[in-house]
Amino acid sequence: MTLLWGAMTIEFGLDTFGGVTKDGEGRPVDHPTVIRDLVEDGVVADQTGLDFFGVGEHHRPDFAVSSPEMVLAAIAAKTSRIRLGSAVTVLSSDDPVRVFERFATLDAVSNGRAEIVTGRGSFIESFPLFGYDLADYDVLFEERLDLLSRLLTERPVTWEGTTRPPLTDQRVYPTTANGIPTWVGVGGTPESVIRTAQYRFNLFLAIIGGPPDRFAAYIDLFDRAQDEFGVPRAKVAVHSPGLVADTDDEARELAYDGWFAMRTTMGAERGWPPPSPSDFDSEIADGSLHLGSPETVARKIARTLSVLKVDRFDVKYDQPVPHAVQRRSIELYGDRVVPMVKDMLA
Repeated sequence: MTLLWGAMTIEFGLDTFGGVTKDGEGRPVDHPTVIRDLVEDGVVADQTGLDFFGVGEHHRPDFAVSSPEMVLAAIAAKTSRIRLGSAVTVLSSDDPVRVFERFATLDAVSNGRAEIVTGRGSFIESFPLFGYDLADYDVLFEERLDLLSRLLTERPVTWEGTTRPPLTDQRVYPTTANGIPTWVGVGGTPESVIRTAQYRFNLFLAIIGGPPDRFAAYIDLFDRAQDEFGVPRAKVAVHSPGLVADTDDEARELAYDGWFAMRTTMGAERGWPPPSPSDFDSEIADGSLHLGSPETVARKIARTLSVLKVDRFDVKYDQPVPHAVQRRSIELYGDRVVPMVKDMLA
């Protein structure tokens, strides 16, 4: 479902963190069911013609997926076209060698459809789980990103750092047919944007709050950094939360309670002020929340794409609503929203 717009090619995808949904009586759904539902979501996304399906990694009770590659492999077995990647792989608390091996295996299983979206992650529960010190937060990511960039060449690697044993003329397997496209998920710091350019990765901007047009400066910085490093221009993607329903009022009613509860919980963990009803309205009107009827969401995506020069737009569809609502949102996004966005931008 790729859009050709001028000299640009824009793809449309979906991302999920595997958030635990609730049943018809408001009770949390068990993790195994959430994972099976998510696999079928990937199949529906493929059937509607979407270009990408991303699955996030978390290690906490409110998210069901701790091993995105396993879920993506299950989706690969049931699909034939859609590209499959993480959203994100928490590289700081993982081993780049194992990351490459797992995604190279996924690439073989999916017949060349695997992508890596790596990053620091938006949560820190993996650090104590795997025995890493948060005092090493920066050096862990820097060193692992450097090593991953070398492993992706699929040539013998000699590397030494301070956070894992060195490698001497080592190769990793399995090999791939055409390499693995790799992105770095960035929340909006200039240093992260420049680092992504330095290592020749694609840039994946997580726009989760506030007006999307404020990220235009980061895309411009990414282009300028690549030029200064003398490297080829890489791709840029954006990811924003959203929910599509048959009407605007229905979308608001379905999403409000879950959005408010999620923002309250996350805010308490991160020191944010409590949300207000006006925050919800503001995020829909001018912020990053792409929520409403197909027409409303299409207009907002088109507006975002008119101010941000990107190659892919992903909706994080797993809002805290029942799974049937999420599934309907996927269908409306693929069948109605994306075609309308294409018409608006044509």
